Amino acid sequence: MQASAEFESEVLEIIKSRRSRRAFISKLIEPEKIKSLFEAARWAPSSVNEQPWVYVYATADQEELWHKIFDSLNDNNKTWAKEAPLLVVSLSRKRFLKNDQLNGSAKYDVGAANAFLTLQATQFGLNVHQMGGFDHNRLRQNLNVPETFDLGVVMAIGYPGDPQQLPLPLQERELSPRMRYLQSEFVMNQSF
Repeated sequence: MQASAEFESEVLEIIKSRRSRRAFISKLIEPEKIKSLFEAARWAPSSVNEQPWVYVYATADQEELWHKIFDSLNDNNKTWAKEAPLLVVSLSRKRFLKNDQLNGSAKYDVGAANAFLTLQATQFGLNVHQMGGFDHNRLRQNLNVPETFDLGVVMAIGYPGDPQQLPLPLQERELSPRMRYLQSEFVMNQSF
């Protein structure tokens, strides 16, 4: 599949500047900014306005809770996420509140809320790196997550740091251009 680091069409500047970096400085994020991240998520669209998202977060100075989240990460993610001053777990309620029926859109809706949170963070000069690389059972156990929720992703959030602090292979990834598939690879104006 063909990919490019160039934008094919005009997009918002905040989309152009968003990156999933791995290097963080240890500076704690101001509480009002953390609150704004979740406010942005709050206003994301969702199926029948269900808002099925739930977030568990911990700042680095909340050592016990932060380590419960960090402990679940894969070793590769631990090598760099250890510097993140904020870890956030996104979850989705499996069933609709109004009728207890299965919500087939819940994970999609949480993804939208995570995207809103990420763009708000980018506006503040923060970096968000979303991770699927974690032990789901361990995280569920560490946080006592009821079976009525699906786990989404873990997000490492903080102010961007110096890529030189990372192991060499990650430095290269950190400094490489963002590549995306061309629209011609995934957009169709016809049936399959």
